[in-house]
Amino acid sequence: MTDPIFPARNAHRSGWGERAILLLILFGAVAIRVRGVGFGLPALNDPDEPLFVMIAIDMLRSGSLNPGWFGHPATLTFYALALVTLAVGGIGIATGRFADVDAFVAAVYADPAILFVPARLFFVACGVLCVFLTWRLGRRLGGPRLGLIAAALLAANAIHVEYSQLIRTDVQASVFILLATLAALDILERGRLRDHAAAGAFVALGIATKWPAALIALNPLVAALWRAVARGPLLRPLAVLGVSAAATLVVVSPYLLLDHATVAQNLAGEARPLHPGATGGEFLANLAWYVRGPLLESLGWLGMAAVAAGVVLTLRSRQAVIAVLPGVVALALVICAQALVWERWLVPLLPFLALAAAGTICALADLLRKRLSRALTGFEPLATLLLLVPMVAATNAGYTERANDTRQAASAWIEAHAPRGATILVEHAAIDLIQHGWRLRFPLGTAGCIDARDALAGKISYGEVEKKRTGRAVVDLGHVAPERLPSCRADFAIFTHYDVYRAAPRGFEPQLRVYQAMAAGGRVRAVIRPEAGRRGGPVVHIVELRPR
Repeated sequence: MTDPIFPARNAHRSGWGERAILLLILFGAVAIRVRGVGFGLPALNDPDEPLFVMIAIDMLRSGSLNPGWFGHPATLTFYALALVTLAVGGIGIATGRFADVDAFVAAVYADPAILFVPARLFFVACGVLCVFLTWRLGRRLGGPRLGLIAAALLAANAIHVEYSQLIRTDVQASVFILLATLAALDILERGRLRDHAAAGAFVALGIATKWPAALIALNPLVAALWRAVARGPLLRPLAVLGVSAAATLVVVSPYLLLDHATVAQNLAGEARPLHPGATGGEFLANLAWYVRGPLLESLGWLGMAAVAAGVVLTLRSRQAVIAVLPGVVALALVICAQALVWERWLVPLLPFLALAAAGTICALADLLRKRLSRALTGFEPLATLLLLVPMVAATNAGYTERANDTRQAASAWIEAHAPRGATILVEHAAIDLIQHGWRLRFPLGTAGCIDARDALAGKISYGEVEKKRTGRAVVDLGHVAPERLPSCRADFAIFTHYDVYRAAPRGFEPQLRVYQAMAAGGRVRAVIRPEAGRRGGPVVHIVELRPR
């Protein structure tokens, strides 16, 4: 039977129509994610991006496969970044751009865009792969209509686009979560031992990228149990699933066992009840934060309504209830139960929310056709377009905000108003100011405030950063050891974290006092605020400090 979304007259032509639409969606996903992928550079606005890259470079410099950090655990992310680094450096050396490896590393520390743009493009590719896998999953669950509509909705989602442009683990982990879910469907439908082995492997790859991906193991596990109860046997398939997961995890991330002491230390460090700007509340309060904030902003009211209806409709699908919902529901519950709230934790859920919204569109189209007793052409594309309009607007606003960040506006202010050669205290990697001759002081825990130019010239390693950070949740002025505060003296300060502490001071009173003491007697020269749809980033205070 020809799917109503296609005007084709036969299955062969319908298949070509589906492929053509899919290619258009994937091309759009690429275009949306590549646009502005170099935002902020050479400055580094996301605090975790440089840490991920530094660890990958440290692994190459030491010749070790041990990342030495397992907070996410991000093992596959580090390996991927190491391969990107090898490719960029190898091409650069082969073409004569860099004399040798040391010259390449020095060039990256001086201009991060050399490596960060290719690295971000890898995560762009992961994001596009998520769109493709969402189409595959939707097609398996409800046919071409469901797959294509869901893929289109995910392709334009503002949150998914943003994190597809960042060097982080979230989108990469989503790839393995989707693959594990597809394997769970294979288990439910065919039950072959190789399906169980594949599911176990994909779960392990997800865990090696981001710990919460372990919850998606519920999908193949429930599918295997259901099939075993209906047709048997039970023990052998479950053994294959478990052994495959364990063996794959050991192979791709052996240092989770070999360096278990560091794993335990890093996990303890990640389990913080407080974090400036991200401290959550009880379960329902966190759920409300996610729904009213990032989800509503990225999906719009119509999109949220479609998702809500789609979640209810999903309960009518045996496939979804058995092989999709267990892991997804568990992931959603765990996210809302955490002490912290982060927009990025939603990323693995976004493909499934897109599928739910697409299911609503398909169900509504079928209902209208049944009630009207006639063909209803064009409903699905029109309904999808209605959902896409606010989503594309949110995505475009996000692009504009990233391209016009408050931190780059602060650099422009310094360029225009601060005397050349002045010392600037910064809390973000303002490499754009270093390139123009300013002397920067950067806070780093027990080390106090270090000379940023010297640190970059010395190609500072992540190990050095972590040692001086000594488990502090954030690298900023508020977490500098009190006895080291005199090393932070400067002519001007660009405070990017102060307003976060001031807005929610509970639990951060000592940090807030540090800022107040540092700014005492100084003069606030500018306050640069984000503007929705125009300028992103934190509230930035530029203070001319009192001479000491």
